[in-house]
Amino acid sequence: MATKREGSVSRRRFLQTSLGAAAVAGFPAIVPARVLGQMAPSKQINVGAIGVGRISRGHDLPAILRNDSARVMAVCDLSADRVDLGKKFVNDFYAKKTGKPYDGVTGYANFRELLANKDIDAVVISTPDHQHAILAVAAVRAGKDVYLQKPASLTIAEGRYLSDAVQASGRILQIGSQQRSWKQFHRACELVRNGRIGEIKHVEIGLPGDPAGGDPTPMTVPTGFNYDSWLGSTPEVPYTVDRVMPLKGFDRPGWLRMEQFGAGMITGWGAHHVDTAHWGMDTEYTGPVEIWGTAEFPTKGLWDVHGKFLTHAIYANGVTMDISGDFPNGIKWYGTKGWLFVTRDEMTSPTAAAGQSVKIEPLMASDPKILDSVIGPDEIHLYTATEQHANWLECIHTRKQPTAPVEIGHRACSTCLLHHIAMKTKRRLHWDPEREKFKGDDDANAMLSRPQRSPYTFAESSWV
Repeated sequence: MATKREGSVSRRRFLQTSLGAAAVAGFPAIVPARVLGQMAPSKQINVGAIGVGRISRGHDLPAILRNDSARVMAVCDLSADRVDLGKKFVNDFYAKKTGKPYDGVTGYANFRELLANKDIDAVVISTPDHQHAILAVAAVRAGKDVYLQKPASLTIAEGRYLSDAVQASGRILQIGSQQRSWKQFHRACELVRNGRIGEIKHVEIGLPGDPAGGDPTPMTVPTGFNYDSWLGSTPEVPYTVDRVMPLKGFDRPGWLRMEQFGAGMITGWGAHHVDTAHWGMDTEYTGPVEIWGTAEFPTKGLWDVHGKFLTHAIYANGVTMDISGDFPNGIKWYGTKGWLFVTRDEMTSPTAAAGQSVKIEPLMASDPKILDSVIGPDEIHLYTATEQHANWLECIHTRKQPTAPVEIGHRACSTCLLHHIAMKTKRRLHWDPEREKFKGDDDANAMLSRPQRSPYTFAESSWV
């Protein structure tokens, strides 16, 4: 958070609402250890992992296991095989760490049973995108703190529901926007916020792409896999491995390329890069006011998320934003005094020829002297976190907001979804960020939500 100037009205309203909700929920500014109980700073945080597939094994679980302040005591998945593999993954880690046999992890097939375990303080949700919001709402209502993989929600309406539910609960929810904890992104946003490239006029965001393809031929549901629950709130459709995930191993799953379960790279990577762009723009608690653009969509095969695209947006302060797969993967701010570009380590240019790998420097500026600029004590100093999961665990103890709280995650996700709706409607859209509605466009407003299949809905208390 900035330490010099206040943010937008929406930001102030969110913080006031959050603090008010926390007080109502029984979390004063300083929480006595007797209130925290199992979450007292002197005790470990007992964590349950919901979803133990590719992103969990490769990112979330390793990051949490590295922290001595946490103990992963449970795993949950709709695949019985993945439950067993998840238990083994965690048990093996602790066995290696202690040098002794370890078998302290409980496996669950039903997340509600995991949430009912009062020994579990917090959960990390690493499921497909369409499950994020509904599982997180269930978790905070069960009194658990949450680390939630991005994007925050399947639809803008779900994201608003999620943010409101988290604020009302007083729980700590961290969105998995880990770029906020990477030095080059933090540095880039501080330089931009402190005017090192002048007044921001334009932003370009480059995203990777997804291929078309996928076999739609129906298949028999694998033994031990609860496919109906996996579909969740989305429509019932035949099972095929390319719609879901590999039968063996943890390669990139097909659901990432299905609009039924997400919007494709516009939210997959877009949630990261739009969040970073907003951080630098000081628009974390709002969104654009106009959006338009075009996209190509597959005409055959199973996978149907967007392909090549170019979308545009205008913010209330006049800053414009373009998002496309034709830009280098990263974020580039243009100001009245120059430009600044940031990306992840080891990124490569999308214009590289076949077989080539042209590395992009992770932090660049129109004038290299910009990168050496010192941020003074009276300037804006942004929230500093050395690692996203560690920051979440720390905030569970302190009850302070994490580096990527729910409303920030919702606004980044909703902005991505606005660009997706613009792709689908193929017309200029006018958005009210305060009311979170399109102006004079009933058809576009109908795309802010999707019907939820029973019993996997927010409204059915037996589910959440």
